[in-house]
Amino acid sequence: MAKEKITGSPKGEPLYLSVGFLRRPHGVRGEIVMDLHTDFPERMKSGRKLFVGEERKPVTLTSARPHQAGLLVKFKNVETPEDAGLFRNQWVFVKKADAPPLPEGKIYQHELIGFKVVDENDNLLGELVEILETGANDVYVVRDDLGKEILLPAIPSVILDLQPARRFVKVHMLEGL
Repeated sequence: MAKEKITGSPKGEPLYLSVGFLRRPHGVRGEIVMDLHTDFPERMKSGRKLFVGEERKPVTLTSARPHQAGLLVKFKNVETPEDAGLFRNQWVFVKKADAPPLPEGKIYQHELIGFKVVDENDNLLGELVEILETGANDVYVVRDDLGKEILLPAIPSVILDLQPARRFVKVHMLEGL
């Protein structure tokens, strides 16, 4: 019997967290527009080590300034719009270990993966396996033992109780779900 390969990261636990998405070059000095996907935009400062794309290419932030709903960012050794264009349409990450601690009782969204989900009557619905970002609100994907999936909007009228210590979510099922 073959043993499951053990990696350096616990199952389902990311080594990197997304903090932004690079759109397009801006101007002639190598800046690029970045949509923010972080609750800590103040941490986007000169000298910050970031990782870009699926290959997690390391880059150093040399400047960041507000631009519309996001930032204009510049990386070390990126001096032209053509240089910046090489980063177009890619995600920007930080190492999970570099994420700031949250206040007591708060958890990062990725930490919800694997939580057991029950309805108001404590009937097990399944396990939270994915979180979809839709713009209006997040959607929790809950999968039962048979592989059936339920999509739950992450809104206060649906998510009744979240207990990180117990890795548990209680939800109110809307009609039609």
